[in-house]
Amino acid sequence: MAAAEKLKRGLKARHLTMISLGGAIGTGLFLGSGATVHDAGPGGALVAYLITGIMVYFIMTSLGELAAYMPVSGSFSTYATRFIDPALGFALGWNYWYSWAITLAAELSAAAVIMKFWFPHGSPFLWSLLFLILLFSLNYLSVRGYGEGEYWFSFIKVATVIIFIVVGLLMIVGIIGGEGVGFKNFTTGDAPFVGGVSTVLSVFLIAGFSFQGTEIVGVAAGESEDPKVNIPKAIRTIFWRILLFYILAIAVIGLMIPYTNKNLLSSDVMVSPFTIVFQRAGFAFAASVMNAVILTAVLSAGNSSLYASTRMLYAMAEDGQAPKFFAKVNRRGVPIWSLITTTVIGMLAFLASIYGSGKIYIWLLNASGITGFIFWIGIAISHYRFRKAYVAQGRSLEELPYRAKWYPFGPIFAFIVCLIVILAQDYQAFLSGHINWMDVTAAYLGIPLFLILWFGYKFIKKTKVIPLQECRFDPVASLDKPEARNG
Repeated sequence: MAAAEKLKRGLKARHLTMISLGGAIGTGLFLGSGATVHDAGPGGALVAYLITGIMVYFIMTSLGELAAYMPVSGSFSTYATRFIDPALGFALGWNYWYSWAITLAAELSAAAVIMKFWFPHGSPFLWSLLFLILLFSLNYLSVRGYGEGEYWFSFIKVATVIIFIVVGLLMIVGIIGGEGVGFKNFTTGDAPFVGGVSTVLSVFLIAGFSFQGTEIVGVAAGESEDPKVNIPKAIRTIFWRILLFYILAIAVIGLMIPYTNKNLLSSDVMVSPFTIVFQRAGFAFAASVMNAVILTAVLSAGNSSLYASTRMLYAMAEDGQAPKFFAKVNRRGVPIWSLITTTVIGMLAFLASIYGSGKIYIWLLNASGITGFIFWIGIAISHYRFRKAYVAQGRSLEELPYRAKWYPFGPIFAFIVCLIVILAQDYQAFLSGHINWMDVTAAYLGIPLFLILWFGYKFIKKTKVIPLQECRFDPVASLDKPEARNG
């Protein structure tokens, strides 16, 4: 029985759409976007986010074609196992689980820090424990519990960004907040481009991390009520989300705040770009409101971390790539042992971050640093091979629920860009000639760990790249034969 058949299809269209809309909105946009404008100038930041956005668009359309046709919870692992090599699927699955389990610990730490804004003398451990209980409960209740939690978390984030953009544009033209600033900040000093190609590349790396999490909609496909309809609908929002939430938000920040403003480098919510703009517009309690929104973003990331890692562990158990007991589900369709194990690992990682020097946790976090780009490469290659195998076996493209545009350019472009990002993690150290090997090791630690899993499994199981004619396309989660829809 397929993994998707054992889970409850409890995610409605509105859940999936909001997960897709809000998946990539987090502290990277609310707090980190200012630093990108400061470092590369408003024009440089826009170029970096635009290129990254195009890459993510192609990644998501590739994932959309795969997930609409074969909606399974262990999507990246399952697709790579079926269309490339079981060893690659094994490595992708375990890296994905590990990455999100460690991210859960990071979000618990961040949530405790955020609460100091209102409760400076509160115990960080108790706040983190409280939030962990909340996130565990949402995921334990049912997949709809996760969906409802993520729906409202994402709704708050999306509404905040939309209000920010509208208010910012009204201030730029002078309708509110006094005299309009127009485009003068785009011509201040060295603007719009600061520092040349090297700074744009460094910002490009940051932008890539900001978009991570968008792929969770592919994991959620396995529990969507009607994947052949809801997945294409959610994927079609990707372009507008990238344009609206990142490109326009970065443009507003660059237009409203000079890149020379040192506050852009701060991670303090009191001087975040969003807080600065709202305060200039005359909004009372702007800092407190933005702190609440950022807390929402952190809880959303933690909620998604727990959900995605749990489902990946479950799916790998179904495929024989993890201990079988992780595939056990309760009567509500929740993979209970996968959930409990992931929660415990996340809690242990959190404890490692607050006790002692925290060095163990820092290395754990470094090991997961670039895994997001490795997943994306896996999606791109899986889609490329999926389409090749699909045609080679005489299947009609008209039967696909969703067809990604620009194939094969899309997955090839995404593969190349992701590979550049992975290899260029610490390029500045090599250019400077003063190499700190500890920093270099930290930056690239995720690569050898991934390769060890990949080639270790390949050596033990003697796996080979699957010929196109032998790639498996069944079962397809007992879906009706879909009508073709163009991407």
